[in-house]
Amino acid sequence: MSRLIRVLAILGGTFDPIHYGHLRLAADVKTALSLPEVRLVPAGIPPHRALPVASAEHRFAMTALGCAEFAGLAADAREIGRAGPSYTVRTLEELHAEQPALPLALLIGADAFAGLTLWWHWERLFTLAHFVVVERPVAALPVEDLPPPLQVHWERRLTTDPLRLERTLAGSIMRVPVTPQPIAATEIRAALARGVAGREQVRGLLPAAVLDYIDRNQLYRSLPDAL
Repeated sequence: MSRLIRVLAILGGTFDPIHYGHLRLAADVKTALSLPEVRLVPAGIPPHRALPVASAEHRFAMTALGCAEFAGLAADAREIGRAGPSYTVRTLEELHAEQPALPLALLIGADAFAGLTLWWHWERLFTLAHFVVVERPVAALPVEDLPPPLQVHWERRLTTDPLRLERTLAGSIMRVPVTPQPIAATEIRAALARGVAGREQVRGLLPAAVLDYIDRNQLYRSLPDAL
């Protein structure tokens, strides 16, 4: 597209730690849809998975350092300061209240989208934001495997027109293929727990500024029993 579309995109996650898989995905979608900004929102208390290893404050600091390497990416601290589980509905409601006329787009992996019916007040999400479903080019979302209530939304809301995200405040679904990034935070944490040798293994998987922050704050020095 020849101009940026007026949509604020959001990517949530634990970012424990932030790595190039998260950052390049956000940057790829930003470029593909001509978005002005993608905000990365670290979860304070993730409602659908185990508690993160690093504190919310450390994860936000690492996210901010990672975003600084990419133009148009920014970290958003709203969930780490909120009491209780970090429900996406609440985050979108806050953003909508701040800028009621600005369309929102929620970036979500295909696997996570397939489990959307398990999210808190999941159908309300369609009234607050568009969905950008991020897919690997060789592994598109099998629509026939979606839960029937979600299939109805998919068939009704799917679009291939990025400008539709700008013309309406919420409710559309777009598919965006991105380059696969085979990087896992679990593996990074496990490597860092092995000491100097593990640190060398993860070099290049996350920004140098993030790795330096991990070293300075002695994060991920041991492997939690849950991993």
